[in-house]
Amino acid sequence: MKLKYLNAKDVLPPDLLAEVQKHIGGAIVYIPQKREKRANWGQLSGIREELRTRNQSILSCYKSGVSVDELMDEYCLSEASIRKIIYSK
Repeated sequence: MKLKYLNAKDVLPPDLLAEVQKHIGGAIVYIPQKREKRANWGQLSGIREELRTRNQSILSCYKSGVSVDELMDEYCLSEASIRKIIYSK
């Protein structure tokens, strides 16, 4: 994307131009395009909700007596990952 140089006096209303000149007169300023806020990680794909559900299931199984080793085999996770899930809830 090529940036386009514009003279502020040609595009800003006089009162806004005067206000900008008070703060940064004579400098070149980059004004980014306004963009919509992006969704948080995993919200669009649904993976965040899947992991939350999986982690709740792991915790529930652990509380009902399933061992860490069994959970490791069932969910294909390391011992550290299982313990992290168990102890973070």
